[in-house]
Formats: sequence, structure tokens, C-alpha cells
Amino acid sequence: MPLHCVRAEQGKGTATRAILPLALGVVLAALNGAPAAAQEELAALLSFEAPDLSGWSGGPRETMSLDSVGAHGGRWSGRIDRDGTQSDPAFSTFTLSVPRTFAGGTLELRGWLRTEDVEGFAGLWLRQDGPSGMLEFDNMGTRNLAGTTDWAEYTISLPLHDDAESVYFGALLVGEGTIWVDDLELIVDGGPASEARPFTRVPSPVELDTAFDNGSGVRERDLAAADPEHLALLGRIWGFVKYHHPRVRAGEVNWDYELFRVLPSVLAATDGREVRTVISDWLTRLGSPSPCAPCAEPPVAPHLAPDIDWIRDRDVLGDPLSDELQLLHARRPTTREHHYLGQVDGIGNPDFGTESSYPSQDLPDAGFRLLALYRFWNIIEYWFPYRDLIAGAWEDVLVEFASRVAETNTVDEYRLLMIELSARIDDTHANVWAHLDLQPPRGPAELPIVVRFVEGQAVVTGYKHSDLGPATGLQVGDVIEYLDDRAVADLVREWRPWYSASNQPTRLRDMALKLTRGEPGNVRVSGRRAGGAFELVAERVGSSRLDQRAGRTGDLAGEAFQLLSEDVAYLKLSSVASADVDSYLARAADASVLVVDIRNYPREFVVFTLGRHLVSEHTEFARFTVGDLTNPGTFLWTPPVALEPREPTFGGRVVILVNELSISQAEYTAMAFRAGLNALVAGSVTAGADGNVSGIPLPGGISSLISGIGVFYPDRRPTQQIGIVPDLEVLPTIRGIREGRDEVLEAAVSYVLGREFRIAENLPPA
Repeated sequence: MPLHCVRAEQGKGTATRAILPLALGVVLAALNGAPAAAQEELAALLSFEAPDLSGWSGGPRETMSLDSVGAHGGRWSGRIDRDGTQSDPAFSTFTLSVPRTFAGGTLELRGWLRTEDVEGFAGLWLRQDGPSGMLEFDNMGTRNLAGTTDWAEYTISLPLHDDAESVYFGALLVGEGTIWVDDLELIVDGGPASEARPFTRVPSPVELDTAFDNGSGVRERDLAAADPEHLALLGRIWGFVKYHHPRVRAGEVNWDYELFRVLPSVLAATDGREVRTVISDWLTRLGSPSPCAPCAEPPVAPHLAPDIDWIRDRDVLGDPLSDELQLLHARRPTTREHHYLGQVDGIGNPDFGTESSYPSQDLPDAGFRLLALYRFWNIIEYWFPYRDLIAGAWEDVLVEFASRVAETNTVDEYRLLMIELSARIDDTHANVWAHLDLQPPRGPAELPIVVRFVEGQAVVTGYKHSDLGPATGLQVGDVIEYLDDRAVADLVREWRPWYSASNQPTRLRDMALKLTRGEPGNVRVSGRRAGGAFELVAERVGSSRLDQRAGRTGDLAGEAFQLLSEDVAYLKLSSVASADVDSYLARAADASVLVVDIRNYPREFVVFTLGRHLVSEHTEFARFTVGDLTNPGTFLWTPPVALEPREPTFGGRVVILVNELSISQAEYTAMAFRAGLNALVAGSVTAGADGNVSGIPLPGGISSLISGIGVFYPDRRPTQQIGIVPDLEVLPTIRGIREGRDEVLEAAVSYVLGREFRIAENLPPA
């Protein structure tokens, strides 16, 4: 697609304005109580009627302009053009930032968008940030706004987070194409943000402690010389006290900074006895908890109980320190309030939004890097619902990484270490998602092909560019065995530490997506194809030029709902619309089989809107475990979740297709539909990472994620790491890929029909 640059548009008589130099994160005057002139300035920016774009940030600036042709309202609209030459970053944004000065329950961004030849996706975007970094975010990435569309209004709605301090918003274009944006509105509880109730945030004692705002004062060489066992002991005690001591829970103490107060003395200690004395004296200064009446009691029959035997190990702790920790545990308060965490309303996964990510330090100093380890390790120890599934002893991980944090001398090394730490818990959700570009292989370019591991081999299954892909000489069905003389099998073993996954199929899924990445230029590829061995040289191209959605789903091309034959109706959830469920059911009424394809991530949440039509009675399909705030480390069972029937009921067979692309909400949806009438799950094991996620802010302005609640079947059978195990296992074959067949769908439908079914033989003529 040609670049619609300012010069070209002016040649057509279009009035455009070049963007002025911008600074990321421009903060405007407060909305509430701001002078009228400031309010008018903001309104002009939101409608793109300001004299220029100097109030906007984002970029790259050469992709941004104002356009007077076809504006939605007024004279001007904002415009973004990308032609594939911009590779870093792979997207462009209009960005505004305002301080959170308004109170309310719901924050919305409304605005109008128009697109032309978008290869990627376009959208509005809205984000709330607090002391820990990002709290809430949406960029319309799941709505698949692409191609060419006329002006339409779009809305993003997010709960207004209690800890939000700043709001960022605007429009974005990922990939190539052109978008126009106009007439943005920031809405609070249905009305303009400028008219919302004012909000004033009172700083807590934690925030008022600024002693280490400019650094921990811990030197790398001192940390590197420390005994890892001593550091591990400190980290374990620091976390235990954080989640048990009433003063820390109440937010009376900046517990991060308390670490930096005691750490120099621990580093200076010459032996274990001296370390224990230093820590004991430190806790004495914090104060013993007051007697409680009543104190918290351990619950009866929890799913998961905390490991606290170590606080009674006097050989390791000594008598005084063991006594202090046991007293602290015995006097646990019954209150659920905790400064450093909460639970998401109505769900129960932990919320760590008050944790600071210290974003001013790209490379946190040695003390803050150790803090990152302690914070993550203890969150897993007390608030990860699947800690019992972690391979090996979790305490050994604390010792190992305590010896490594001082060795991370660059920003990339530190972030990569946190990626590796996240991978140790074997949870596909867990990752430093914003920095996965650091995973091996690294580079801004890749071969324009889709790769998937099939029969244990890296197989070409499609192309990420209709022209550039075939031009490589690689064919669908090719097995890639070597890249630049490196065996793919060796690369998979080498990269294992940095790929977080609940099971091996999912790990291979993620490796396949990045397998051919590297620097732009040629790469030698060799392997096997139908005609025998092959060897060729192909060119890596910039990743931003390619369709990164290719290979992200395993479903059929075309509309969300399709009739594959008179007997077989098909619905893929990657483009499902909840509002159209009645229409889908009406069109499927005469079919004997309804195929629900969840080899994808559902576009919308249809567990109940569709699932209730697949049952004839009250049907339980899942139950959860949630953390107990009064007993850190304890996870309790919730009552089962159920579908309630709703007419019309689909009375035929329901075939649910899943594979390693089915993760989280997709897995939960499969569990619900599987509980229905005459349901069959077919395909291969899913990603094994279910449950609402919780973000973990980490020093350096980064964050990881974890599965925040446990998800089980009603009879308490687990799903984590195991995934949704199909009733009918059908794995694609290399031969089937070469023939262009969907073997999973065909085998599943053939099984329930009792006769052979082939898609190509049943589709109606075009």
C-alpha cells in the first residue's frame, strides 16, 4: 500500500498539517476546576480543532497529521499513516494524558474512527496508571477493526480504579494502513469528565516515606558478595511479615523501604547467627502485634494451606526469631483490609495495584532488583493459586535468583531475568508481557511465514504476507529442521528457560510464533517437504510489515457463523457477537451438529449467553479457589458456577474444537459448553492456564502476570497445566496440512455423524 504522506495528499488538494515535535506523556491541566481556557483547549484537542498537534504525544511523529478532508465533525480530524517502513515500534498512536481529578465508578472513552486498508488493527485506547504502573487498559485489540470502514463511533469502558492517578488515551494503528480519528470524549458515569465529582487523593504513610526515592543505597559488589542463603532467609521473612504484621497490613510502614533499612546490616553480617540477630532486632523495632480477640482461625478443609512449618525451625532461625514469627502468625488479625493487596470485586483474584513499580529506574539499582525478586517470590508463595504445581522446591528458586540479581548489569539483562523468574511457575499467563521482544530469538525481522509444531516438527502452515511469504520459496507443509545450520530441536531446548507455559504444547506454540526472528537479511533454511529434502535462502523482513494475526487462530476463514452442510452448523468464537446468539441459533435450528470452534480467543464473553441454550436444566460446570486475606497462603473453595437453561435449546450434538491456542477464557468457555447436552470436546490439549489474571508490578516500571484464581471442574478436578483434555483427541498431521485440510474438524464431525465428513465436499457452491 502506498504511503499517504503529507506531500501526496496536498497534491490532491487535501489540507494537512505536519505534527510539531512532541514529548511523550504531556499532562494537561486538571479537568475539574480548571480555568475555562484550559477546558476549551482540551475540547479543541479532543476534536482535533486545535491550531496544531502540539498538545498530543505518541508517534512516531512522521506518521501523524491533521486532515481536513472528510472530518467527522468540524474541519479537522487526526490521521495516522503507516506503510510498513516503520518497524520500531510496530504501531503508531495519538496520546493524551490527564491527571485523575474526578471521582466515579466508570470511565469511558468515546470517539469516531475511519479506516482505509488497515492490515493489523485500529482502535481507541484507554489506560489508567497508579503508583504501580498500569491498572486498567483496553485498546480494542480483540474487536478486529481492520480493512476499510466508514466513520463509526466506538466506546471503551473501564472501571475507574481507586488507585488511578493518571489517565492516558487516544487512538492507535497497529501494522499498515490509514486511520482517521475525531470527536473524542472522556466520560465519567455517563457525563463529561469535566463535570464529574472532584477527587482528591490523600497520601498514605507509605507514600510519605521518601527516604529511598533516589535509590536503595545498596552496592552491587556488596550484594554479589553476600551469601545467597542469607539473602533468601531475609526475603522469606520479609514476605511473611509483609502479609501478616498488622502495621504493615495497615499501610503504616513503607515495607519496601524497610528492606533497604535492614539490608546493609544483613550484607555486613559475617555469619548466619549475626544475620538472625540483625533480622530479629529489626522486627523488634517494628513492634510485636497486639493481642487479638478474636484472632484469625485457619479454615476447615481449604483447597490449599500455607507452608508455615519453616517458622518453627529453630535450627535455621534460632529461638528469638522463631518465637517472633510464631507470635506474628498466631495474632493474625481478622480484618481483610491490606495496604499491599486487595481482591477484585465479584471475582476474588488478588489486586496488587498499590505496589509501586518505581518506573523512574529503567535499570533498578542492586537493592531494587533484590526487591523485585522478593516481591514476586512472596506473591507466588502466598497468592498464587497453583503454587502446589510448581516443579521443584520454590524456596530453592529464591536462593538461586538471590545469587543472580546482582549480575544483571543492563536493563535487558534485568528484564530477561524477570522473564525467566516468571517462567519458573509454569503458568502460561505469567510473563513480563511488555518485553517479550527480549526472548530468544531476538530481532525486528522474521520470515513471512506461519510456523506450528505438528508431529513434533516445525511446520510451515501459512504465510504472514500474501506475496512475500510464497516468495521465500517455502511451501505450506514444509518441515523446517535447520535455521542457519542450527537444529530447531537444539534451539527449542536452549530457549526453554525464557518461555513461560503451563504445558509443552503451549510452549512450542509460543516458540513457533518467534522461531524465524532475527535481524533483517537472509537466513539459510533446510528441512523436508513432500518431494524430499530442501535447502534455500530466504529473506527476513520487518515484523511490522506482516500480518501478526496469522496463525493466532486455528479456525475456518469466513463469517463467524457458517453452514458447512445441511447437517452441520459452524460457529467460531474469534469473531462471535453476543448480540447475534439468537440469530446463530435460528440458523442452526435444522442442523444435527453445531460445531463451536474455540481454537482461538473468544471475541466476546458468551459463556452464559450461548451456553444457556446448550443445557436443559441447571448445570454446574466449574468452581474456583480464591485466596483468604485473613490466612495468607490459604485458598478456599467457592460454590460451583452453573448454566441456567434458556429457550430455544439446541438439541443436536455440540462439537467443541480446542487446541493449544485455546487459553484462559477460551478454556473456561469450553468447560461450560462441555457440560451441555450431547457435547463432545475434540482436538488437542489446551494451554492449561485458566482463571482471571493479576498483574504484579515490579521495579523498573515493568510487570508480570499470574493466574489469580484457581479453576476446577465442579468435582474439583484440576485444569491448570493439564488443560481441557479432549474427549476425542485429534491431532493435525503434516500430510493434512499439505492437503489443506482441517483434520480436527472433519474427524470430529465424522465421529458424531457416524459417517465420513469432508468440508470441501459439503460446502455450498460459491
